[in-house]
Amino acid sequence: MANKFYLTTPLYYINAQPHIGHSYTTIAADTIARCMRNRYGQQNVWFLTGTDEHGQKIQRAAQASGLDTLSFADRVVLTFKELWKILGISYNDFIRTTEERHKKVVQRVLSILKEKNDIYQAQYEGWYCTPCESFWAQSQLKDNLCPDCQRPVEYITEKNYFFRLSIYQDWLMDYLKRNPLFVRPQIRYNEVVRFLEENRLEDLCISRPKERLSWGIPIPFDSDYVTYVWFDALINYISAVGDFDEKGQYHSLWWPADLQLIGKDILRQHAIYWPIMLHALGIQPPKTICAHGWWLSQETKMSKSRGNVISPVELTQKYSADGLRYFLLRDVPFGLDGNFSEEAIVKRYNSDLANDLGNLVYRTLSMIEKYFSGTIPEIDIWTQSLSKQAEEIKFVVRRLPEDVFKILQPENDFNFSLALERIWELINKANKYIEETKPWNLLKENKKNELALFMRFLVEIIRAINSELSAFMPQTAAFIQQQIGQKVIKKSLPLFPRIETE
Repeated sequence: MANKFYLTTPLYYINAQPHIGHSYTTIAADTIARCMRNRYGQQNVWFLTGTDEHGQKIQRAAQASGLDTLSFADRVVLTFKELWKILGISYNDFIRTTEERHKKVVQRVLSILKEKNDIYQAQYEGWYCTPCESFWAQSQLKDNLCPDCQRPVEYITEKNYFFRLSIYQDWLMDYLKRNPLFVRPQIRYNEVVRFLEENRLEDLCISRPKERLSWGIPIPFDSDYVTYVWFDALINYISAVGDFDEKGQYHSLWWPADLQLIGKDILRQHAIYWPIMLHALGIQPPKTICAHGWWLSQETKMSKSRGNVISPVELTQKYSADGLRYFLLRDVPFGLDGNFSEEAIVKRYNSDLANDLGNLVYRTLSMIEKYFSGTIPEIDIWTQSLSKQAEEIKFVVRRLPEDVFKILQPENDFNFSLALERIWELINKANKYIEETKPWNLLKENKKNELALFMRFLVEIIRAINSELSAFMPQTAAFIQQQIGQKVIKKSLPLFPRIETE
């Protein structure tokens, strides 16, 4: 498919309610999807998200809630879907690992790899972290605590199935060196390369005995086992958009994924396990995996156990969905960690949204209403000779779509903050243009042609801004379009009323 674009979020684990971290990844993915649809057309973009629903944590969370496991999963999945609706997330597909289409492909993958002798059974002895559902070597532990979550681990001895991850290490290292845009940003690419240089990969345990964990996809060649959560979940990216034929060849209109967005805490699974799994299956890896930073609260990562999780639903009630989207994408470059505070949201809201964007739109509509009875002057400003200041702005307007598109590419690390900065540079130029032109003086001097030309140019500037803003703030863009998209304006209340602070 020419000009197709397939992008994914990770599958979100449903042991807890969705939080800012989930929202951040999904808003970023939605923005890229909308940008690509504007570029390539609706039918050429496929945006996948979903939920990871198997494993011990889910089983225990369901037991604690008094529900059977699937009913518990159904309830939590609904909260994700409701939040995505509030935030204006335009996904094409929502996959759940409990769906039959996914189970079928996972079992097919296991069978293919078993036939290739890439899966084998062996005795496992080692430390196991139930919250992370991960095995650890003694050397990786810190004070007998899990190195990821710092919680106690337990020693386990049992037979399990293993995937021969180790034999593909040299292939992966070579692939990374030949494909420097495979992992972004650069700091994460360097992290993966350094890990491979300093460590020998161990084979990956990909099963759990049913007697210990029944909630999972059954291993097709051994009914006493279910599939390990990570091996199961990663396969969703291909199970959602394709299938294997009788010969074990994978077919899909959408694969390879053009972009897979994740948080930096799951980089190893996506940048090491996942490409090796695909290579073993004879499937091309995704083009780019981009791992963003964390949102911190008081300098620490947000987590349910720390009690510092912030509800995105509450934030949208206070600042609107687009107010939250703007803040998350604008305040911190995408690959870095950010410190979350409501004071920072209010500052951005009042300065950028109320003062800059909201003021530009409202004052322009008010002047058209006052000077031209609400009818937009019919002038082709692109063929007119304008002032030096206006010509400079016209150049920025024409350049803006390509600027924003280029910034949201792998080589620029999908820098949403910089893309929004470019849009705001035009907003600020437009506001300055109003102040320096003083259209009210044009009216006093009876310069009707100059006033009409000025107002029409402002309308074109706002429409250009709105076209680029639609990917970042879809609800706001739709509202602006309603007000200034036709020959006659439909002025409404200000877009972003200022938030009064003490």
